[in-house]
Amino acid sequence: MKSDTLRIIPLGGMGEVGRNMMVYEYNREILIVDTGLMFPENDMLGIDYIIPDMTYLKNKRDWVKGIIITHGHEDHTGAIRHVLDEINAPIYATPLTAGLLEAKLSRNGILDKTTIHVVNAGDTINIGKYFKVDTFHVSHSIPDGIGLGIETPAGLIVHSGDYKFDHTPVDNWPSDYAKLAEFSKRGVLALLSDSTNSERPGWTPSERVIEPAFNKVFSEAKGRIIIASFASLISRMQQIANIAIKHNRKLAFAGTSMVDNVKIARKLGYLDVSDELIITLDQALNMSHDKVVIMCTGSQGEPTSILGRLAVGKNRSFDVIPGDTIVLSSHPIPGNEEAVSRTINRLFERGANVIYEAIAPVHVSGHASQEEMKLLMHLTKPKYFIPIHGELRHLVQHARLAKEVGIPEENISVVQNGQSVEFTNGKMRMGETFPGSYIFVDGSNVGDISPDVLREREMMAEEGIVLVNLLFNQKGQLSCEPQIHTRGFLVGRDEEELKLITRSKIQEVLIHANGNLQKDVEKAVRNVLYTETRRRPLVLISICEVN
Repeated sequence: MKSDTLRIIPLGGMGEVGRNMMVYEYNREILIVDTGLMFPENDMLGIDYIIPDMTYLKNKRDWVKGIIITHGHEDHTGAIRHVLDEINAPIYATPLTAGLLEAKLSRNGILDKTTIHVVNAGDTINIGKYFKVDTFHVSHSIPDGIGLGIETPAGLIVHSGDYKFDHTPVDNWPSDYAKLAEFSKRGVLALLSDSTNSERPGWTPSERVIEPAFNKVFSEAKGRIIIASFASLISRMQQIANIAIKHNRKLAFAGTSMVDNVKIARKLGYLDVSDELIITLDQALNMSHDKVVIMCTGSQGEPTSILGRLAVGKNRSFDVIPGDTIVLSSHPIPGNEEAVSRTINRLFERGANVIYEAIAPVHVSGHASQEEMKLLMHLTKPKYFIPIHGELRHLVQHARLAKEVGIPEENISVVQNGQSVEFTNGKMRMGETFPGSYIFVDGSNVGDISPDVLREREMMAEEGIVLVNLLFNQKGQLSCEPQIHTRGFLVGRDEEELKLITRSKIQEVLIHANGNLQKDVEKAVRNVLYTETRRRPLVLISICEVN
């Protein structure tokens, strides 16, 4: 790469919702923007979450001069500890985002090894020799979000972050239109803009539009009100607190991450609630049901969340009581629709009155819709446009909008993870492609789970497992008939008949075997199982020698 070339490499967030991470590189210096995670898809069994592929950075650790986090949501912060395991670089974040990061890093025992610089929207940050970053405030569904104007020797890049143009935000702090217009006067080489809602026409409603719906919920609920939301959705907490006061209810929070975030937001002044309003969960459980509201995690149907455990009756602190009103104040993240629907159905089965986005306006998006996206392009007047943050269909639609507002088609690039874009002498071109695959986190294992392992898990979940144990004596003869065990496969009379057929086939293979015995037996067992059942379970062969 030429020394006067700016290289931009998305390591996550392109062609998917979540794990947002962007690399800006100029002359052996790197600026990273965001370090997010992504929730697993339905067929990713046993996976906790997915993080960006950092292979490109492993031999360039010394090049990384700083990490800027645009806001406090998990899809922009959730991989921070994994990034810091590979890279020792200072972090820059606004006060609320920094507070949430500190709590996250403290829980993982690495806060003392990390340098976090607190900046305010509107500040200018010099990172390394080549990156001068103007931060600007953007409205989103969490306070203290920022976008970035990244001045480099190759030109000015505007990185929107997650945003919407809300004229009446809950915190009364709208997006910084003046700064965006100022960028256009300086000349914007390229705009990288959030594509999440690119399929939605019009404007995204203000956060305040949900307040009448919640007032209606509070007016009609006769028992407890339980509201599930993201642990970082501070603006929603403020709205619920205001409505709880109006309806003479006390407010409690459930879930470690939510409780921690409330403490941080209150301490920093981003959540304005009195001590008289907030009570502990234990206090709430001992009060009259019509006097309390509980906010908890689990709006995405996560099995280990408070709401996920309530849905199956496995929450330790409290259970669903018939007559509870439960509100899911969120929109399902793509891939989570089944989990959310299953949770709603189970809550209904347990006697709750469940209210969710499809039947009442209890959630509003924090992302810009089409008209806001067009306005951002008009405000910044970029020469080049790269849609970011979203599935491929979102990126493609955003590119179409850019063409509609007059950006030439040849100046618009839809790229996916790992595909670098380079700017030299004011011109954009596609660069090299680098690793950008899924890195799975499963418990303490990071990156050790391969697609083959996931396929095996899927096979076991869908078709079951068949174990065949062959015991040979020292003469190389079977000491007993093949032992066959099944799990999640056939049972009863059908199973015994199938075992007889399978043993017979194994005996034939042993007579004619002249190569890899384990492989030959496995193939034969697979064939007979499919012939007899039209199913393909996971087949494991164990060969042992006994005295």
